Amino acid sequence: MSVFITRFAPSPTGLLHLGHAYSVLTAHDAALSVGGKLILRIEDIDRTRCKATFEQAIYEDLAWLGLTWEGPVRRQSDHFEDYTKALEKLRDKGVVYRCFKTRKDIADEIARAPHLSPDGPEGPQYIGKMLAAHEERSLLAEGAPFAWRLDTSRATRIAEKIGGPLAFTEEGVGPKGEHGQISATPEIFGDPVIARKDSGTSYHLASVFDDALQGITHIIRGEDLFPATHLHRLLQAVLDLPTPAYRHHPLMTDETGKRFAKRNQAVTIRALREGDETPAGIRRRVGLA
Repeated sequence: MSVFITRFAPSPTGLLHLGHAYSVLTAHDAALSVGGKLILRIEDIDRTRCKATFEQAIYEDLAWLGLTWEGPVRRQSDHFEDYTKALEKLRDKGVVYRCFKTRKDIADEIARAPHLSPDGPEGPQYIGKMLAAHEERSLLAEGAPFAWRLDTSRATRIAEKIGGPLAFTEEGVGPKGEHGQISATPEIFGDPVIARKDSGTSYHLASVFDDALQGITHIIRGEDLFPATHLHRLLQAVLDLPTPAYRHHPLMTDETGKRFAKRNQAVTIRALREGDETPAGIRRRVGLA
């Protein structure tokens, strides 16, 4: 039997809710059914919104659900140097560039020619370009802040020249019924920010790097992250990283059809267990009993 390693990678920006319970239990059950392993990872690169109290609550909620994990847990905030090295590799390949434009600058530019920036998973598909060397040197000398953006078009050309057309395997179901071998279309993101000004990385870069580092073979997560797979497949190719199989699942929703959110305290695991709910009851609530 081949190795099966999956992960649950929450961000400690609030308490876990029923949607998280469904996702982690789905991943746990999938690993258990084939003698595989579930890894816990804390994705806390957002140092403004992530809180130690929420991280501790994650451990408590998962333990109460009866889940166990190997230690130590990888906390992304402890490994910014790793992501810097990954960014340097992208720089060496010439597929990222400094973007000195503010959000307002970009919004104004898009407003002037909206037909050039169709909507993507993270908003309008902004496509920029590398500045002339003298302009960049001047801005850097002034201490102007910048973010690193991925030159998606150039990165795709390089990746496909080496390995052919980009694709990934969807073992679950995407939001539009996608299943099987899926052609990757990272261009839907335009030129996304790949390293942020405040953290030196982004969710996309850190997640792709850690999945490879931890030997993740199967990524099991909500269908809201299905679009990100297209961009992650490109990063894997450019960084010469393995590509896991993907299993996206539907999102848990309330009686009105609205997806659960961390701000909805009524459906947090903590509130339910403090209200005398049981782990078995949680499984019934999410349809995994």
